[in-house]
Amino acid sequence: MRRFFDFRESRDEAKPFMAHLEDLRSTLIKMSAALAATMMLCFLFRTELAAVIQHPLALVDPERAANLQSLGVADSFTISLELAFYGGFVLAFPFLLLFLAEFVLPALNPAEKRLLYPAALLGFGLFLGGVAFSYLVVLPQTLTFFFNDARSMNWQPTWTVREYYSFTTQFVIAFGLAFELPLVVLILVKLGLVDFALLRRTRAFAIVVIFVFAAIITPTSDILTLVLMGAPMYVLYEICIGISWLMERRSRGE
Repeated sequence: MRRFFDFRESRDEAKPFMAHLEDLRSTLIKMSAALAATMMLCFLFRTELAAVIQHPLALVDPERAANLQSLGVADSFTISLELAFYGGFVLAFPFLLLFLAEFVLPALNPAEKRLLYPAALLGFGLFLGGVAFSYLVVLPQTLTFFFNDARSMNWQPTWTVREYYSFTTQFVIAFGLAFELPLVVLILVKLGLVDFALLRRTRAFAIVVIFVFAAIITPTSDILTLVLMGAPMYVLYEICIGISWLMERRSRGE
């Protein structure tokens, strides 16, 4: 932690260790407050949110979507809290990014600090893009695959509310986080930790890392889902290579 806090210190002013911990406490409070506010908002619209989550299943089997089983006495409340958390996380994501960046990079100059807001918006856009791609494209195909696979085994796929909602929410959030790869790479390029030559030279290694990461964060183990998550991440990585090349040319004034 001391190495990390050394990175946070500016060249003109060093802060004591306890001051860094106070900054961390303040950042966690702001992030928690933002998440709590968006969670409360989502909980007020829990019925509409539940209908949105059930829509991909309705495309696969409308009858199954209308007959999800609730096995727990308090499922209606506890699952609503879970949905509110994930929905709140999506809405609060740009604020979480901004607060985290302000904590990690406090020694930026004024011009660099002005870039935090566009970066937070870019991160939010990428996150929403991943969520939308998962919700509209990948999730219906994944549900169809498992639904038909269960029937091929002569089983009747009877899914509970808790299992279905946990699977779908974790699924779309995982895709949203995976789509943050370009922002992470661009930040590393901006900080001078990686460059175009390094990104191009380690392309083969990056492919392995991307698909291993996709296998870890996806809630399923089927090849279809792995490819549908890993392939867009690799395309985004190639885009990052091109952007890093443009950034280096711009810095050299070419």
